[in-house]
Amino acid sequence: MCIAVFIWKSHPIYPFLLLLNRDEFHNRPTTALSWWEDGEIVGGRDGRAGGTWLACTKDGKSQKSPKEFAEELVAEADQYNGFNLIVADLCSMTMLYITNRPKDDGPSITEVAPGIHVLSNAKLDTPWPKAQRLRQSFEDVVQKCCDAEISMEEITEKLMTDTTKDDDEQELPHIYPPAFEYLLSAIFVEADTPSGRYGTRSISAVALKTSGAVSLYERSLEDNVWKEKTINYYIERERRGRSLVD
Repeated sequence: MCIAVFIWKSHPIYPFLLLLNRDEFHNRPTTALSWWEDGEIVGGRDGRAGGTWLACTKDGKSQKSPKEFAEELVAEADQYNGFNLIVADLCSMTMLYITNRPKDDGPSITEVAPGIHVLSNAKLDTPWPKAQRLRQSFEDVVQKCCDAEISMEEITEKLMTDTTKDDDEQELPHIYPPAFEYLLSAIFVEADTPSGRYGTRSISAVALKTSGAVSLYERSLEDNVWKEKTINYYIERERRGRSLVD
């Protein structure tokens, strides 16, 4: 049960700052944070289905506007399992939330308002206990660093490795069996299942500064060893990207 928290257009230094835990089976093939083959997209990648949980383009936008992309996706949303998707154009500073959850409601597109938001397996900003805990912790850190830079390594270590679980069964979302939901109620998930070890496979952060500097940080589990990587690049005002580091 992945979880993300982010601030959007509400910080003097970071117009966009996001933290994300990806939860998955430990034996699922995964490619860690890197530039993709064409050199235009950077992010992690699922080795089985080819998708991604977090990725950015080199120039901060795609060939389609968020609205165009969202409308095309909604038209074929019934072909997919339940999903939550955030799409942002970092040049026009436009962000949309797209979901087909719950299935009975049909797919929807929502413009994301400035502020702090949390996303897990339910709709955006659903007040599950783990989401509320993460939101409050994130808000506390952001407020303390309102005029200062934030260390990606420090904020992810402080907020995204929290193994606190919810003891009140009534507070759980009642999607999975209670014993499994109890394990999933932590921000950092660790669980043994009949299909193998399941839990947080990677901890990621992406930060956009007002200068156009973008920083992606990932701590990922590879062969039972946690490895770290940071990629920095720059989105120019002319909407062209150039790498700051190789």
